[in-house]
Amino acid sequence: MPKMHLPRLRVAFATAWSASALVLVTGVQAATPAAAQTASPAHNASAPANGKPDLTGRNRVGKASFYARKFSGRKMADGNPMDPHRDNAASKTLPLGTTAKVTNLATGQSAVVTIQDRGPYVPGRIVDLSPSTAHKVGITPQNGVATVEVAPIAVPLPDGSVKPGVAAQDPKADAR
Repeated sequence: MPKMHLPRLRVAFATAWSASALVLVTGVQAATPAAAQTASPAHNASAPANGKPDLTGRNRVGKASFYARKFSGRKMADGNPMDPHRDNAASKTLPLGTTAKVTNLATGQSAVVTIQDRGPYVPGRIVDLSPSTAHKVGITPQNGVATVEVAPIAVPLPDGSVKPGVAAQDPKADAR
């Protein structure tokens, strides 16, 4: 009897919670195509993780951290590379393109940022700052995290218009 060679298949597993089924997906086709099509859609980077952007323009207070240097040059949710020397930030709830004033409540230092990415994904944190911005507001590698107030200046709306945030009238917020 001749020796049979079985083809090597690259197999990946994906979960689809349609009728609580686990769908097995091969490199070529799904074992059950209908179930594979009901799998969750690709992540929409312009929508926050919870799917509901905060369009209120109100202040929020919470913990801020900063991007590790290893993220320098990596693509952010808005498609631009992360520049550690620019005033960019990540928020889970503010729409991409939002301009906001971030103030360290312990030091009073502040900086104006543009929300260009999603995150942080650590419980209790509301914003990730570029290393440059973190330095401006007094967050150092030694302390790493600080309590901040994030005051939106301009919040882009889905219809293309821009809503002024609570910090829109702050003369210090205009200094970029």
